[in-house]
This record gives sequence, C-alpha cells and structure tokens, in this order.
Amino acid sequence: MTKPIVAIVGRPNVGKSTFFNKIAGRRISIVEDKPGVTRDRIYIEAEWLVHKFIMIDTGGIEIVDEDVIMDNMKKQAELAIETADVIIFMLDGREGLTTTDEYIAEMLRKTRKPVLVVVNKVDRITSINDTVLDAYTLGLGNPMAISSANGLNLGDLLDDIVGHFPEPSSYADDDDVVKVALIGKPNVGKSSIINRILGEERVIVSHISGTTRDAIDTPFEKNGRKYMLIDTAGIRRRSRISENVEKYSVIRSLSAIERADVCFLVLDAEEGISEQDKRIAGYAHEAGRAMVIVVNKWDVVEKNNKTYDEFVKLIRNEMAYLSYAPIIFISAKTGKRTEKLIERIDHVHSEYCKRVSTGALNDLLNEAVLLNQPPSDKGKRLKIYYMTQVSVKPPKFVFFVNSRDLAHFSYIRYIENKLREAYGFDGTPVVFEVKEKRKGM
Repeated sequence: MTKPIVAIVGRPNVGKSTFFNKIAGRRISIVEDKPGVTRDRIYIEAEWLVHKFIMIDTGGIEIVDEDVIMDNMKKQAELAIETADVIIFMLDGREGLTTTDEYIAEMLRKTRKPVLVVVNKVDRITSINDTVLDAYTLGLGNPMAISSANGLNLGDLLDDIVGHFPEPSSYADDDDVVKVALIGKPNVGKSSIINRILGEERVIVSHISGTTRDAIDTPFEKNGRKYMLIDTAGIRRRSRISENVEKYSVIRSLSAIERADVCFLVLDAEEGISEQDKRIAGYAHEAGRAMVIVVNKWDVVEKNNKTYDEFVKLIRNEMAYLSYAPIIFISAKTGKRTEKLIERIDHVHSEYCKRVSTGALNDLLNEAVLLNQPPSDKGKRLKIYYMTQVSVKPPKFVFFVNSRDLAHFSYIRYIENKLREAYGFDGTPVVFEVKEKRKGM
C-alpha cells in the first residue's frame, strides 16, 4: 500500500503552514500574515518514529467568498480531505471559534475519517484555553492545544497521528518515482497541463496570473509506473517581484528544478519566446535536468503550412543550448496531443538514465579522432587516451588527455555530437569532464 496521507485543514490564517513547516523541518509552505497565502495543496514526505507519511498543507476554507481564488481554495481543501487518511482540523486559539469553523466541522463529520482537532497558537498550557473548551462542542473528539511556532505539544500530536496508521512494513517504496517539474512564466498553462495529464482538477486553474505560488507535488500512477508532477510557481523577472510571497515562490521554483528528473519547459504559443523563457530554460539546463519543450495554446495560433517549422526554428535559434530537447506542440484547453506527454516523459527519462560501456565509447572515440584530428598548439597535439561514463542523471563522461589546455570546447562539442549520433541521449544534457592522465595511470 501507499504511504498514509495526512491533510491539514482549517480556515485561513490559523497557522496551518507554520505547523506544516515545523514538521517538515524546512520552509516549504509560504508563511505570511495574510489570509489566503497558501493557495494550493502542498505535499511533503514526513517521518515520525518508524512511520513515513505524506502531509498535505491546504489553502484555507471559507463558507462564501465572491473571489474566484478563495472559491477554488475551498475546492482544493475538499479534494485534500477526500484524499487523506487522517485529517488535522486546525483552530485559532487566540480568535476562538467562528461560524466558518463550525461549517468545516460539519463537513468533516461527514467524512467518517479520523479527525484530530488541534487548537493552535496556545503558547502556554498552564490554564485551560476557552477555544479548547469550545472545541469540545464540535463533536469531533478531544481537542489538543499546541503552539506550532514554539513547538509545544507537537510530539504528542504526531503520536496521535501515526496511531491511526497501519504497520510501516506495508508502505510502498517510492525510490522509483519519476519526478517531473513544469516550469515557465506565470499563466502559460502549467496547471492546466497537469489537470489534463491527471484527468481531474488537481491544481487550481485560473486566468489570474500568478495563481500557483507554491511548488505542488502531485503523485500519480499510469501503466504501472509512478510519477510525481511538480507544478512550480511561475518564475517572474526580478523587477516584477514586489511581494515577499513572490520572492519565496521564485526560490521554491528553482528548488523544484533541483528535485526533478525531467522538466517540462512550458512556452506560450501566442507570446513566442521571451528573455524570461530563455532564463528559466537556462536554470534547468545548468542543473543538468532532462528537458521537454512544451508549446502550449497551439490551438489559438493562426497557422499556415510554414507556422510549425518557423516556430521550431525560432526555438532552436533562441535556445541553441537546448538542441537536445524534443519539442511538442499541444493545447491543454482542447487536449490536443496532451496524451503524448507521458510518452515524452518516459522517453527522455530513459535517455537520462542511459549507460554506455567503456569499450563502446572508446570505439566511437577512435573513429571520431580518425575523422577529425584533435587540435594542436605550438606543435603539441591533444591526445585523448580514453573516455568512460561515470554517472547518469545526467549522463557524465570523463576524458583522460595529455593536456587539459589543448582540450578546446569546440572539439569536446564535436565528440558530443558523435556520441549523440550513435546513442541518442534525446532530451538530456550530457556532461563532460577533462582530466590529465598522470604517469602510471
């Protein structure tokens, strides 16, 4: 079976994200004294004693709100509740019970799932808090007073949480999960693409730029294979980042690239390619991640028999360093070619993990040297003794040479091209390291 899932729910600004981050041991959810900052579900893997589990931080639930974002946050929290095995219902110990709290309690009573009522922001347990007493009236069991900020009673709460779990020996191993980060500017359709892949509204989709502020990890399975889709916050140019919330989002988006195996660079077909698109692509390229360039909103572009080829040429000219990345044109709105995205993930991930034997590499190297002699300087010629692959994700190769100074970039690129002609490595950067062979090696 899969790891148990714990969802943290409650109205906005009761301290859900502070609790989540304290358990995670690092700042993952955005924490800001502003209702509605945590807009989507956030997944992390947590561990307590011998138990591993997934914890979800949700946006706050409001009864009625004309704001489309708040309405969507409510839907997301409801979906998290449906997904969870254990639910933490968090209240604000300073503000007391509200009508919204009672509404949420009514929603939770219908789930028939374990619900732990937690009164947060109780900094001292020397006297009984009024909110704790009132919480008994919700009919969801005995409430527990905690302070997320100060770490008060968190161990006892975690004991209660894992008490509802099965034995840890039955947990599934997630080491084989393929992690895919969707990266790009705000409002290019990353969340819509994820919803197409999943076949459900798992992340908020809105026309409002910047909706996805956090990097949301969404696990799923297809054809017996496990995946994790990471919907990153749209990365904006620094000149446009005015709120602290947006600053945190940029850091998290770059961190999501670091965690991913494969990156979908999502471009807006209507807007073409901007400097920001190239900058974002550069982050993933420099991080050594496998890459697929996904051109979204292709359905709204006026086309003739040259449009496709011209757009491909534009991408290859503007992002020459991504010549290895396959390009796919889709429409998340209509679903056009979105069924091909999983195939692209599987293909580039396989290339990302590809190994070539040392013998085969050196056969290729010898042939390449015969066709094009290495460069020389002042009568001294580069000699490549042999090459070997030392790692994958991304594939990394080491050349042993007589002089590193003679190993010009252009000749290494020539060897790379010959390597790709023979073995593909589609969708993945390849890394080369040049070492001088010492005497006796």
